[in-house]
Amino acid sequence: MARVTIQQVAEAAGVSPSTVSNVLNGRTNRMVPATKERIDRAIAELGYHPNKAARQLRTGRTQTIGLIVPSVGNPFWGAFARELELAAMTVGHNLLLCNSERDAERERRYVQELWEDGVRGIVLCSSLPTLDHVADIVARGLRLVTFDRQAQPGDPENVISVSINNLVGGHLATSHLLELGHQRVSFVSGSLASVNRAGRYRGYCMALEQAGLDPAEMPAWTGADAPAFGDVEAAEVGRRAAHALFEDPATAPTGVVAINDMTALGLCRGLRDLGLQVGTDASIVGFDDIVLAELYDPPLTTVRQPIARMAALALEEMLDDTGEDPGRTVLLRPELVVRGSTQAPRVGASR
Repeated sequence: MARVTIQQVAEAAGVSPSTVSNVLNGRTNRMVPATKERIDRAIAELGYHPNKAARQLRTGRTQTIGLIVPSVGNPFWGAFARELELAAMTVGHNLLLCNSERDAERERRYVQELWEDGVRGIVLCSSLPTLDHVADIVARGLRLVTFDRQAQPGDPENVISVSINNLVGGHLATSHLLELGHQRVSFVSGSLASVNRAGRYRGYCMALEQAGLDPAEMPAWTGADAPAFGDVEAAEVGRRAAHALFEDPATAPTGVVAINDMTALGLCRGLRDLGLQVGTDASIVGFDDIVLAELYDPPLTTVRQPIARMAALALEEMLDDTGEDPGRTVLLRPELVVRGSTQAPRVGASR
């Protein structure tokens, strides 16, 4: 039986071969949905299968997307990897996962090896302040999308960024506590050298200042006061922060904004170690909305990242090789999800 061609699919769908090619390569963000549906139907009815070997010979690239995450120890990154894989599979691509542990040299090595292996492109989840360590590889033609890292001055001009607005996220979390009546609100994180952590902290400070409060007077646990940590240790950092911040009732905060949900859950555990109740004695807000956030007791108030939408956008930008707007930045607004870990401070609380 003769192999079905793109031309035959195009004729059956009433479109051009280049339009069929756009669907096969995931370039559908500017396509009318009805057109894509006709092409998908024609592909299914005719039994068309792309000739991957011929495509690789023609382009020098495979149908594989590289994904580099900072840690497989945080459920957020596992959830994102799953969403990206599902999106990639719908357009005939595979996903290859690498774990950098937030190490610049490891990131570079993975980027180099994936590029040499012929991946179609790479989604890099890096919170490092610069991309200098991979700039020379990007200059050679690598299609690179950064995820969950807002574009920074000095980034290579053809790098695409897909992220939430971290400043807005930090502001949402802090404003929620202030609106509940909290006047002593802490921020718990590791080093603020990370792009995302710094953005969330700026949002925290902005909300306090808009409420007439001085961030410098708030009990915080950041930078030099917190040990360096990766995602695996984030919960332990939260637990240690709780012991440091809440052991003295006279100086303890009534609310805390945590850098992510894992840290927030560690804070909740630390409060329980001290005989304090989450929500009643201290309100906690996380960030990300990992699956554990809703399962915890009480369920965790958090700032949700729309990872399914972000994964779809990251893939669309990866596969859009039209050359238009090569340095595009996609910035989404996060959403505050209010649950049981935040309440108004107790009447008569001294702090």
